[in-house]
Amino acid sequence: MELKGAVVLVTGAGGGLGQATARMLLERGARVAALDLDAPDGAPGDGLLPLTADIRLAAEVDSAFAETVRVFGRLDAVVHCAGTAGGFRLLGKDGPAAPERFRRIVDVNLLGTFHVLRASAWHMSRNERNDGDGTERGVIVTTASVAAFEGQQGQLAYAASKAGVVGMTLPAARELAEHRIRCVSIAPGAFETTLTTDLPSALQDQLISSAAYPRRLGRPEEFADLACAVLTNKMLNGEVIRLDAGTRLPQR
Repeated sequence: MELKGAVVLVTGAGGGLGQATARMLLERGARVAALDLDAPDGAPGDGLLPLTADIRLAAEVDSAFAETVRVFGRLDAVVHCAGTAGGFRLLGKDGPAAPERFRRIVDVNLLGTFHVLRASAWHMSRNERNDGDGTERGVIVTTASVAAFEGQQGQLAYAASKAGVVGMTLPAARELAEHRIRCVSIAPGAFETTLTTDLPSALQDQLISSAAYPRRLGRPEEFADLACAVLTNKMLNGEVIRLDAGTRLPQR
């Protein structure tokens, strides 16, 4: 996919990975619908369309996607970065964990990803198709986590939700192949976002020390650069790409 002129919707664009991705796409000539729970910074125009939606709610996601197509005329790609974290143990001091704590994380990370996948696939499948030159209709990039593979103690809900994102990637790619839509997931390690920087410094140091090289937090721009590479490389499909500096999370 050629980024210049492409219409890309980025979720979680109010900060962190999504914000960096939206900015990089704009710099590379894409038209960007920037979506978050609260409107991302930037006035409409010059290729930017700020949008709001709660990704837990299918109707709000559908409305945001429809507005993107209404304004820009089509949807070529989606980079889905919106998500949440939150740690808790199965057994607390006063009893077992409340089911609501598990449900909240799964609703955002897993159900929210499903809402984005279904809306993305539908609008991309409507794009004009030229069977003669093999033009692809769209690309969907979701965000998993290394915790999907090595969840730590206290990450049961987060790891389960991100493992679900991993599990959806290949089936989605296989189903959408007939529509010439690719689906890829990026599984970041510890990055400079509030999900990591809000952690105690000792825990941040532990995450950094679990990397091979470089031993530092990843920069949002490095995630954005990979997301752009996925969009432009047609051979990337059905894959989960770890972006983690060789990190393997310890037990706790």
